[in-house]
Amino acid sequence: MNISELKPEDLTDELMTRLLYNDINDDLNKGDCIFVFGSSKAVQYRLPKAIQLYNEGRANKILFSGGAVWNGNALSEAILLKNEAMELGVPEKDILVETDSTNTKENILASLIILDRFFELHKIKRLLIVTASYHIRRTHLTLKTYMPSWIEYTLCPADDLNTKKENWHLNKYGRQRVTVEANKIIKYIKQGAIVDDYIS
Repeated sequence: MNISELKPEDLTDELMTRLLYNDINDDLNKGDCIFVFGSSKAVQYRLPKAIQLYNEGRANKILFSGGAVWNGNALSEAILLKNEAMELGVPEKDILVETDSTNTKENILASLIILDRFFELHKIKRLLIVTASYHIRRTHLTLKTYMPSWIEYTLCPADDLNTKKENWHLNKYGRQRVTVEANKIIKYIKQGAIVDDYIS
């Protein structure tokens, strides 16, 4: 069914699992850049996935995106990620940062300029996308809406402790995050803010 056919009041645990997690698989392709979306816990959960991809040679550049400042830090999401990546051995020359965005759509729009300045957009063929597993569907649809159509994506979900496909429904935090996310996707598609998609 198309996501646009769903209604928030009809969402069951099974439907939310299908909406957020089904058919989200790393196709193991290499890309031009690893695109990491910031969050309050991105250093803890998303950065290890990005470092893994980088060390495996899947892409030789990492873009950290996020301008929000969390938990009393003086630094933005992207700068915290950059600093920690360098501590873990990634050379500064291989790191790009975008520090203006405060949400998923802005992550993408603000990163367009960074990517164009470094690579030139017409030369980019594939980006490796790193974000939380429950967030990757909306991220992918937002990318397909606002990024150039020739760019392809490899989806590389980063699991945290409470929002995995297998356990999100077993804890209060996971249920809250997944329910909010599922409703956002439906709302944005019905508004026309992101493209519709089929869920199996």
